[in-house]
Amino acid sequence: MSDNTTGVKFTPFTEKHIALGAKMHEFAGYNMPIEYSGIIDEHLTVCHAVGLFDVSHMGEFWIKGPHALSLLQRITSNNAAVLTPGKIQYTCFPNEEGGIVDDLLIYCYEPEKYLLVVNASNIQKDWDWCVKHNTAGAEMENASDRTAQLAVQGPKAAQLLQELTATDLSAIPYYTFKTGEMAGVKDVIISNTGYTGAGGFELYFYPEYATKIWDAIVEAGVKYGIKPVGLGARDTLRLEMGFCLYGNDLDDTTSPIEAGLGWITKFVDGKDFINRPAIEKQKNEGTLRRLVGFEMIDRGIPRQGYIIVDGNGEQVGTVTSGTMSPTRKVGIGMGYVKPAYAAPGTELYIDVRGRRQKAKIVKPPFRK
Repeated sequence: MSDNTTGVKFTPFTEKHIALGAKMHEFAGYNMPIEYSGIIDEHLTVCHAVGLFDVSHMGEFWIKGPHALSLLQRITSNNAAVLTPGKIQYTCFPNEEGGIVDDLLIYCYEPEKYLLVVNASNIQKDWDWCVKHNTAGAEMENASDRTAQLAVQGPKAAQLLQELTATDLSAIPYYTFKTGEMAGVKDVIISNTGYTGAGGFELYFYPEYATKIWDAIVEAGVKYGIKPVGLGARDTLRLEMGFCLYGNDLDDTTSPIEAGLGWITKFVDGKDFINRPAIEKQKNEGTLRRLVGFEMIDRGIPRQGYIIVDGNGEQVGTVTSGTMSPTRKVGIGMGYVKPAYAAPGTELYIDVRGRRQKAKIVKPPFRK
């Protein structure tokens, strides 16, 4: 949905956010909540209780029919052939130059029917990419504007949502989903994925049921300490877990191998995905840079674009994501460095506004 006067899109929950006093800002073309009670407070609420996220800005594509799997095997890096109904797979779209068009989730809904969940900032780009390579004639539907999504995240999320559904949430392991009734609404996709590392579920449903589901979750969540959470805390939560963000840690120039995503890049027989030979060569021979995590030794907050240097002041990399960890109270970040500097324990320096601040390479997650 969009505002015809400004061109900015809004979700079915926009009025809720504004009524709750959220700080709103344009993100990926949508008017989205950045924070409500404050990023640190919201972050810690998700870690210790339960937070409610509006993620309706994400994109959803249906890929159906007898040619659906062959299309997915061509355009994605992971092996979609292993998916069975109810399973979810993390994967990416490789491009012809060895970079990544986007990272995404594939839901196997039933044989010959898949749901792709893509990043909000890449909806049109991803749709065009899928259309371009759909030479076999798979059935495609861009359902992004007709799909609402909420993420209920935190250690109390399952207990809260179980009050609203007869579906046994304990029978939905990580990276699986079921379709069931939630808060009196039928045919809700209940998915155990999450982008926070705190546990919880994502709910997909038609926008006309948005108010009913939101209100039911908030009402049931009062005794669990539920709070609405904006994109600011969503970013700090994912960064503490070392989860990549497209546009920061991944883009059209970063290969899956450089980004440490070899585990979702499968070189199985019969899977001729886009640019496979070049990516397979990288896997066998190595790359000129690697995505690493680091934490600050000196006081300082790393930010995207800051330069990473060695002890001699020579540039050896660049920060792609950085923040002050709300749970650790230290600066943390991710960035690409030359392979010689990628080993855990290696000490480097981040150029923070002209001052060299010492940091060391660590293996995420930063929050245990």
